[in-house]
Parts: sequence; C-alpha cells; structure tokens
Amino acid sequence: MKEANMALSVSIGALLQADLVEDAAYRDDGLCVVGIFGKSSVQPGPLKESLINTLSDKHIFSLFGGAEEGGGGGGGTPDSHIQAFYNQENRVLYLVLSSICDSRQLLQACQSLSGGIGHSDAHDFWKGLERQHCLHLLYMFSVCHVLLLVHPNQTFDVNYDRLFRALDALRQKVLPLIRSAIKDCPVSKEWKLNCRPCPPRLLFVFQMNGTLKVSGNGSESGGNPDKPKKHSPRRRLQHALEDQIYRIFRKSRVLTNQSSNCLFTVPANQAFVYVIPTADEDPVGTLLDQLRSNCMLSEQDSTTLVTGPRRYQQMRRSARQSSFSGDSNSVTMGGQLVDCSLKEFLWQHVELVLTKKGFDDSVGRNPQPSHFELPTYTKWVQVASRLHQVLINNTEEEIAELATKVQSQVKVLEGFLDADTKFSENRCQKALPLAHSAYQSNLPHNYTTTVHKNQLAQALRVYSQHARGVAFQRYALQLHEDCFKFWSNGHQLCEERSLTDQHCVHKFHLLPQPGEKPDIDRNPPILSHNSRGRSTSSCNCGRKQAPREDPFDIQAANYDFYQMLEEKCCGKLERIDFPVFQPSTPDPAPACDQAQRLPCDASGSADTDRLKEPNTAQSHTPGDTSLSLALSLGQSTDSLGAYGDGDGTENQVQQKRPSLIDRQPSTVEYLPGMMHSGCPKGLVPKFSSWSLVKLGPAKSYNCHTGLEQPGFLPGSSFLLPWDLVIRSRSEEDAGLMEPLDGGTSSWPAPNKTLVGKRGSTAGLGRSRRRDDMARVYVGFEYEDSRGRRFISCGPDKIVKVLGPGGAKDPATRVLNTDMPLYIPSPSQGRSLKPHFAQLTHLFIVVPDAPLEVTLNPQVQPGPPPCPVFHPEQTDLVLPPDGLWVLRFPFSYATERGTCYPPKENQPLNNYKVLRGILRATTANPPPQ
Repeated sequence: MKEANMALSVSIGALLQADLVEDAAYRDDGLCVVGIFGKSSVQPGPLKESLINTLSDKHIFSLFGGAEEGGGGGGGTPDSHIQAFYNQENRVLYLVLSSICDSRQLLQACQSLSGGIGHSDAHDFWKGLERQHCLHLLYMFSVCHVLLLVHPNQTFDVNYDRLFRALDALRQKVLPLIRSAIKDCPVSKEWKLNCRPCPPRLLFVFQMNGTLKVSGNGSESGGNPDKPKKHSPRRRLQHALEDQIYRIFRKSRVLTNQSSNCLFTVPANQAFVYVIPTADEDPVGTLLDQLRSNCMLSEQDSTTLVTGPRRYQQMRRSARQSSFSGDSNSVTMGGQLVDCSLKEFLWQHVELVLTKKGFDDSVGRNPQPSHFELPTYTKWVQVASRLHQVLINNTEEEIAELATKVQSQVKVLEGFLDADTKFSENRCQKALPLAHSAYQSNLPHNYTTTVHKNQLAQALRVYSQHARGVAFQRYALQLHEDCFKFWSNGHQLCEERSLTDQHCVHKFHLLPQPGEKPDIDRNPPILSHNSRGRSTSSCNCGRKQAPREDPFDIQAANYDFYQMLEEKCCGKLERIDFPVFQPSTPDPAPACDQAQRLPCDASGSADTDRLKEPNTAQSHTPGDTSLSLALSLGQSTDSLGAYGDGDGTENQVQQKRPSLIDRQPSTVEYLPGMMHSGCPKGLVPKFSSWSLVKLGPAKSYNCHTGLEQPGFLPGSSFLLPWDLVIRSRSEEDAGLMEPLDGGTSSWPAPNKTLVGKRGSTAGLGRSRRRDDMARVYVGFEYEDSRGRRFISCGPDKIVKVLGPGGAKDPATRVLNTDMPLYIPSPSQGRSLKPHFAQLTHLFIVVPDAPLEVTLNPQVQPGPPPCPVFHPEQTDLVLPPDGLWVLRFPFSYATERGTCYPPKENQPLNNYKVLRGILRATTANPPPQ
C-alpha cells in the first residue's frame, strides 16, 4: 500500500475485501490492532475519530461531517459502523466503532422513526440497535489487542458494567460457533480455541469538562504554597478512576484472577486511564507554557532528550526514582511530575504487543499465563473476515447457517441490556392473575358473548391498573387469549336467541340432524335449543289452550304448534287454505337475497297504482285474489259490474288483471321467511303462518253469553256489533240506486253518510221501502303468555260486560283505527317486568244476508323500516252465515331476521295492525 492510500479510512468490509499488497519490509512483521469505541458528547467538540488524528499525527477523520461522507457516521449498512485505518509504518491498525451512542447516528435514528409509531415499537427499535451494537463490540473484542473506551466526561458510566457482563455471556454462548468458523484459518491452536489473538487490554480515555484546573496559588496543598503536590490534579483523577473502575469490575466479576477467562483485562502495573485535559481558552498562553516546559526540561536533563514512545518510559523511570529517593532533580514541573501525552499513554501498551511480550495481567497466588499471538496482516485478515461474516454480515452460504445460530443466541442479551422489558414483564406477569380473578368473579357456569366481553373489559381495567411498561400490550393480548380459552372450554353459552328474544340456556351445542337423536355426552353435545321459557297459547279456533315451549324457528312458532293442536281440536273444521309452496323438484332451494331485492321496485310501483283506486287503498296487493276467491265460491259482486261500464274502466280491468307470475307461483324456489311487503312476486313459503277457520254458522255465537272458550277474563269475551244498512232492491228503484264510495255499490266505512238512508232529504218519496239492517260481530282477541284472553274495544280499552245484553260499544272504533299488536296485560301479577298481551285472533260473525265482508289483514310488527306482513292471499271474501276465526302469527320474521316483541322501554304504537282489515259491500240478490 502506498502512502497516499494510507491516509484514508475505509469501512471494515471494504478493508477485508480489498487485495492489499504490503511492502516487502513490513510483510512479515506483526500487526497490532487497536479498537476505539465509546460515546461522544452532545456539545460540539472532539469526537472519537479525532483520537486517530492525534495518535497517527495525520488528518484522517474530519471533525465536521466527514464521517458521513466517508461512511463512518451513520450509513445504512452494518459495514459502515466500523471504520479502519492502517498505519503501516507503525504496524498499527485502528478500528473505530460508531453507534447510536454518537450524536450523529442518534440523530439519524430519530429521523428514521415514523411519527405514529407506538411506545412498544419504538422500544423494540432502540433495543434492536443496541443488540446490533453488542455484536459489533463482540467483533471488536475478538480481533483487537488493545481497546480504547472513550467517554465525553471524567465520570465513569456504570452502565458499561452491565454491557460487559452481557457481552461476556454472549461470547460464552457463541464461542462454539466461532470456533467452527475459524477452524481452517492459519493461526495457532490457542487462537482457534479462544477465538481471539489474546485477552484484549481495555484502556479508558476520559475528557475533562473544565471543572478541574491546576490552581496557581498553592491552595491544593491546604493553604501552604511552599509544599507542592507530587501529582497534578489530572493525574490524581486518573488514579482515582483506575481504583474505582477496577473495584467495580472485580465486584461484578467482569475481571477475575485468570485473565484468559475474562472478556478483557486491565494492567496491574501500568496506567489504564487517561484524562484528556481541557483546551485552554488562551491559545497564546498555552503555547508559552509548552515552550517553558520544554526549556525547563532541557535545562534539568543534561542528557539527550528522547522523543516518541520511549519518552513515557523515561518519565515513568524518573518519577519512580524521584518518589523513592526524593531527588529534587527529577523530571518535574513546578514540583509536579510531568503528565504524558495520549500517544505516549497508548504506545506503552502497543509496544508490549509489537515486541511480542504480550499481556501478563493475571493476578493471584498462582497466576496462569495467558496466550498471545502477534499475527501478520494476511493472517489477521483471514480470521477477521470469517468473524465478520458470522457476527456482522453473512454473505456466504456456508456461513449463513452459523450466522443464523449466532443471531438466535442474541436473546441472552435481553436479561442484561433490556432492564425495562424485564421489569415490565415481571410487573405484567404479576398483574395477570389479578386480571384472571376479576374475569372469573361472579360468573355463571355458562354465559354469552355479551357477558364475556363485559367481564373481559373488567379484567382489562384491573390489568391496566397494575401492568406497566413495554410488555403491556403483549400480555394484554395474552389476557384476551386466556379469557377466550376459559370461555370456550365448556363455559360458552349457546348464542341462539328465541323468537321472543331469549337466549338458549344450553352450553354451546349442535342441532340434531333429521332422524338423529340428542346426545349430551358428545363434545359439543347434540341438543335442541331451549330457553326454558313456556307460555300458554290457543289453537287456531281458540277452543283449546295448551302450553308451548319458547320457539326458536318460525315454523315451530307459527305452524308446528297449531298443527299439533289441530289433531285434538279443530282439524275437521271448515277452513280457507292459503297458498303454499308446491315443489316440483326433490330438492327445492330458498330464493337468494338478490332475487328478493330486485322485485321491490316493482311492488312499489304496484302500490302507487293501488293508491289511485279508492276500494283498494288499504290493501297491499291488487284485488285480483279476492276476485278469484269470490268466483270460486260462486259469488258475483257489484265491482264486477262496475268495471263493465264505460268511462275508461277497461284500463282499470287491465291493471287489476293478475299477472302470470301471480297466478303461477314458483315450484322450484320458495320464500324462506313470511309474506311481507318487500317480498318478490311469484314466491310463497313452504307453510302458512296464518289460519282462517269457520267455527260454525252465524247463530253459533250468542251475543248475550259471548264466546264460550277457555282463558277469557270475566266479561271480556263479547264481540263488538257492526250494524250495516242493506237496502232492499226492486225493479222500480233499481234505477234510482246511486253508487256509494266512489263508483261501486259498496258499503264504505260505517261512519260515512249514506244516500237514501232513512231520515234523509233526498226526496225519494213514499215509493221507497224501509232499509234493512244487518249486524256483523267483530272481536280483536288478545292473549298474554299465561293464557289470559280478552276482547279489545279500542286501542286502550278492554271489553267489560257485567250484565246481559252483550257489548254496547260499536265495532267502528276498532275498524277505523290502527289496532295495537301488543298491549299491557290487565293481570300483571307480582313480577316487576311488564307482561304484554299479543293480538292472536280476529273473530268475525258474518250474517246470512246479501253482504260481502272482505278480509285484508296487514300487520307492521315494528317501527319503520319494518315491512308490513300479510297472508299469502289478500282481500279474502268471507262466505255468509259463518263464525270465522283468523289466527294471527305468533312471531314475525323475514328472510333477514326476526321482528322481536317490544321491550319494556319501547313505545307500543310502533307495533300495530293497519286499519281497513275488514271491508263490507252489498251483493246483488239472486234473480227472482
């Protein structure tokens, strides 16, 4: 290497990869490796790199920004953390380690952190940099003979004791891996066994911060200026630091009697602490003091002045002579021993290496000599290159496995370096049992997700009161997992809720398949849902009551229970069946959600058309269904004749005409829920949730005794009368008849004024006969969960008949208003929770008269946007002379979920049966 190239510093990776050709004069000489590490001051001043400039008398490192340009300060690769300078003349290789302990790299690390990073992530980032720094230090302690620890003040940092103990533990762990890496290198067996040329000697370099200065008035001698001190304050500080450092390392067993087993050694008979004096603020005075000291030294010493490293030995010898013999002609300055320079301080240790004497730093009664080897540059490069690949930068494939194993051993550093994490883990581990106890307190054996979340929140509150530090989040996640495991391991309650909004009391289980028997012993068990809720309900006709389990599906609620009672009570009664799904394939499928959403616009347009027609304003679907039912029963209505007249009624007939999809329901897909206003056309459910049966003829109801059925409260089983005027029609007044209710001979709501009614001033004369009256009886029957039944005569009133004569309240009030679906039960009992009675039956007594009663039930079981439910066939014309019973569904559900009953704090007016459930029209008499 030429002199021009030696004045530059390169990274350790570039130095090891470079093909260096040494001069023939130095090729066989040994090489001393000096490593420099430590901390730099935050204040502007000399850095670690400036020591190389002082030791080599060359400007190698720039003090202002040169490190980044040369790759030494804060480069991104691991190679750039160690800078190398080879002084071939003196046979010394300098290695300078930079880390986050230096202000420049610390600034770059802070800039690389993102703004939104969490506390735990930031802690991991800094600890990752610290572990990387430890690996670099381990490399330095494995390839260097002498190491300089640089500190920016004159106080020893006791954190180095913890760092060196961590490095020693890490070195013992990775020593077998390093041996296998350098086993083929041309070095001695001791080097291969100990993985280092010798136990390195550690020296300490401190920088004085200006507080300690030599006093000129002799105050250091206790006020006696005639008695000078033998040592300067700086030298006394060095001696005190040496004693302090040695005592600390011996107490922590970083230093032991046998130096070969230690991470490093310190000399027993030589100085290993050097304090750099503070730069004087007066440069001229500094130069004069140096000139004066040189002149005094020349006058006192008649012999030839020796410069260089031997000057330190001469001063030490003179100092020892003066101290033992008390000779006043020794090398002194104002009565004090002359302090050596930094180069002289270091060179006394380097000379021991270059002269192959080695370090004999073992102490005790039987000190064991430590191994020592002075390698040539070529041998050192081979060993250093292998160690660099294993510890720092694994580039070769055969070394990659060893490097991975080394990285796995870095965990041993956590117990020494990461005291914050260790404290946090201990604290969080103590908080976990407290959190577990808080979670399991007052818990039932099986509980739901809501209870689990509430208990988990309470456990986290207890945990957060005691847990601290960076491990908080990790152990909080463990608390989540532990609580979830406890809950799911036999304590999880079935999450299925019944149609009355009560959850199943069984623990997590599977439902039995068709033909499969329940099995409690299986894991999870096979059971049917059960909420332990029981209620009493009436059958389709209302003549029999039976207890029922709380249903969990709509078929059990609205079909299976009533089918079971039909076998015992009303199976042989005349009924009007609603259309249901008739499959044409062995495996029919429910309609998909997309098919159910698309026809909603079409149904909305149909509703708009219906609102234009007075007779069907309260109906959900067009009147074609009632039309087909009337034709099937052999009836003829006035509405048919009205559509036959002119004035554009043909268009209305076309609008009323049923479409093909209405007349032919699908036989492949069925409706998964119940019929409601948002259902697509052409789909019907597999079963009907409604029932319409005939208890008997009209005379089977006695208005004086009421309904003779079980469960009714006293005096509340009487139906409400609905008096309708039926005009006698003959040939002479057929032409005088005027349409009612906007175009058809229909009887409107009972409160409307009637044309030709008795007492009117229509001027029809005496040719009119008296009008005939027809009485229809209507009763909205409610039933609570205990089987208590009653008839309502208004939204907030119950029928109460105490004497003979039947109910006096007319039915017009209940027919012209929206009746509630749920009302408070009149018999609440002792429970604090209110009981609601639900509308379950509608009783209609149709007389044997020329009158058509059209049934069109529409139920809205919840606040908007809850849909309106209706039977599979609307506008049903009830045949005359009959006591008809319409049974409402027990529960209401769509394909998207269940419409639950109201809670105690919800308004009941959102749950209602829409007005217009019954509509009466006059019918043409049969021809005479």
